[in-house]
Amino acid sequence: MIPDLHMSVYDEGERNALGDAMDVMARAFDPVFGEAWTLPQLAGVMMMPGTWLTIARLDAAPLGFALVRSVLDECELLLLAVDPIWRGRGIGETLLRHSLRTARQRGITSMNLEVRATNKAVKLYEKTGFEYVHRRPGYYRGNDGQLHDALSFRIDMLA
Repeated sequence: MIPDLHMSVYDEGERNALGDAMDVMARAFDPVFGEAWTLPQLAGVMMMPGTWLTIARLDAAPLGFALVRSVLDECELLLLAVDPIWRGRGIGETLLRHSLRTARQRGITSMNLEVRATNKAVKLYEKTGFEYVHRRPGYYRGNDGQLHDALSFRIDMLA
């Protein structure tokens, strides 16, 4: 864990952190899988009510981010990314736990997510208490045309 790691939360409509998220995303997502979003996609989601973006920073440098969208008492983790040179230091887990705390503070009782079955983050989600819901065979198509299964997870936060 990095002691001076700071979490900055940006709510819907706030656009001043989009560049930092895009910088992390460009480094974090392997282009083979085609999972990185474009700036217009990210900006469009950030305009939706109930959306928030959390940026993990060391000093002013962005190291990772989490993007969450909520509707009523449920939310979905849309993206979680950590700069590859900072992986393995607890930043992803810190972002995830911070997102869960933020969701609870906003009256949200469950969080859902979907992830490529071969993504190493699956272990993080299971460690954090997310439960497997189902598999969607061939849901994602990589830039190379290869199909990848998606796994859906959910955590209930009533406690």
